[in-house]
Amino acid sequence: METCDQTILNAETDTVIDPSTSDHSFNEAERDALYQTIFSRRDVRGQFTSKPIPEDVLSRILTAAHYAPSVGFMQPWNFILIRGEETKQRVHNLFKKAHDEAADMFEGEKRDTYKTLKLEGIMESPLNICITCDKDRTGPVVIGRTHIKAMDLYSTVCAVQNLWLAARAEGVGVGWVSILDQKKLKQTLKLPKRVTPVAYLCLGYVSEFFDKPELQSAGWLPRLPMGDVVNFEEYDKDANDPFATNLFEAMKRDQKNIEDGRYRR
Repeated sequence: METCDQTILNAETDTVIDPSTSDHSFNEAERDALYQTIFSRRDVRGQFTSKPIPEDVLSRILTAAHYAPSVGFMQPWNFILIRGEETKQRVHNLFKKAHDEAADMFEGEKRDTYKTLKLEGIMESPLNICITCDKDRTGPVVIGRTHIKAMDLYSTVCAVQNLWLAARAEGVGVGWVSILDQKKLKQTLKLPKRVTPVAYLCLGYVSEFFDKPELQSAGWLPRLPMGDVVNFEEYDKDANDPFATNLFEAMKRDQKNIEDGRYRR
């Protein structure tokens, strides 16, 4: 019986690699770049410049979003590019109304703080993108959505995250505007009944990326410690074996490095 040669050639070093012994990890520089992108991503509101995003840069960002994972490979997303001032203004009017309604939902100091926050960049950003989910794209029965019906929405959020990280790597800021009446947004953008608007995003180059998320810096809420959100076997259940102890020590160290602005391992 003939055997298939599974070895591959590393083009950079001209060395032969046996896939069976490779750990498939990225090299250190590639890993550092990925983690820096994740940890320096920000929700941008008021730092947009008027510099347009070149077509080749936007193509890479949108393509990265399109290559997100999706339940049953249904790829339920569409990306509506909004450049016109008139459309932006209609969406901004929706935001202003929802923003005023939201302010009344908070009390005391929270309400006062809320009113001082800049929570959108609809008019300032050169490009808005609405990412939608077509729940009927591949028919009524979808592999992986048979029992968790919201999986198509979760898949679309994966596309949002891909776009956000790709944009950050390109030096493009992204802000997610979620203070909107969803039904009125659907009407404004003329979405079919079967299509749900998942994310309304503002994109553009920025004057700066803040060191920390704005709500964290404003004292709205603190960053939760990793030890508070990692459980074992059941919800809210701890473990004290050597593996868990070592893991918590490593996460505590890593989180301190991130909060101190040190993204490298």
